[in-house]
Amino acid sequence: MASRGLILLTFSLSLLLLSCSSTQAQLSANFYSSTCPNALSTIRSGIRTAVQRERRMAASLIRLHFHDCFVQGCDASVLLDDTSSFTGEKTARNNRNSVRGFNVIDAVKSQLETLCPGVVSCADVVAVAARDASAAVGGPSWAVTLGRRDSTSATLAAAEANLPSFNDGLDSGRIYNNGSNIDANFATTRRRQCPSAAGDGNDNLAPLDLVTPNSFDNNYFRNLVQRRGLLQSDQVLFSGGSTDGIVNEYSRNGRVFSSDFAAAMVRMGSIEPLTGSQGQVRRVCSVVN
Repeated sequence: MASRGLILLTFSLSLLLLSCSSTQAQLSANFYSSTCPNALSTIRSGIRTAVQRERRMAASLIRLHFHDCFVQGCDASVLLDDTSSFTGEKTARNNRNSVRGFNVIDAVKSQLETLCPGVVSCADVVAVAARDASAAVGGPSWAVTLGRRDSTSATLAAAEANLPSFNDGLDSGRIYNNGSNIDANFATTRRRQCPSAAGDGNDNLAPLDLVTPNSFDNNYFRNLVQRRGLLQSDQVLFSGGSTDGIVNEYSRNGRVFSSDFAAAMVRMGSIEPLTGSQGQVRRVCSVVN
């Protein structure tokens, strides 16, 4: 996966260790089977089209799901525009000029509103889109349980408190200081292409995986084993610490990484969803009904 998206995708594996509040039992894999039977195929088609148009969009859509669920739970609050009564999450320093894919979600939601008005929530669209985006670039698929409802508010403060800052770990000095934990040839190559200052938070940073930057695979971890992590926050995962074993396992066995990633995404998708009579099903994802 490309650039910042991979940092957050890898970080999401930590969800396997979280004791998050979950209402998984209230969600159902066949939630729309009678009310909108073509919902999943419509979402899948829309996501495939978007990824075919811009392959990097896959990482962005998975990241969008991450940024939604970690603020107020998986309730599509990240999609809301600011209003006179609240300032939403889009302009938080951790999202501004960085989180993207809103147009893709809006396009899919528009199709669903034509197909079955007022039925499929934006929160469910975001969750399914992440799964379909992963599959579209060779990554794992997973069963997405459905029935989330959409929030009627968002908060800038919560986004800034609960999401990692866009520049966390963005120390490009690593490729200039010729440290002992970086491959010398890799550092030389990257110095030709990377600025000497940290990035500005835009998702157009140089890819962390130079081999297959827009595919879902385990090259990120292979790079770490070879001391080719671009950022110190990445290489620290393989630097003689407790996570070395995990990195080694993932670098050797892509199937294990894919399986663990899928399990983490399932768990993340169950973080405090609104269900039943809570929230609403927004007709347009950026505004409350």
